[in-house]
Amino acid sequence: MDIERTSLPGIGTCRTFTSAAGTRVGVIAHDADGRRVLIHSTDGDPDAGCCLALTPAEAVALAGLLGIFDVTDAGHRDDRLPAPDARR
Repeated sequence: MDIERTSLPGIGTCRTFTSAAGTRVGVIAHDADGRRVLIHSTDGDPDAGCCLALTPAEAVALAGLLGIFDVTDAGHRDDRLPAPDARR
């Protein structure tokens, strides 16, 4: 599965992938406050999707629910989510 990384100047970074069903799923990581925005859209119509804004702690909690306990990007240290123990 290919994950696309797009810089969003003045905002942060967007990472997206396309599921086997053709759904686009992504996360926008905001540089200023660490907020994460989960985005979802259907085939060819980004306006037909939805989004969910999460604080860094909420993003870590969601990652835990998905079974991902070490959510980091070793190549981009500034884009890391807090460690799971930061959920408090």
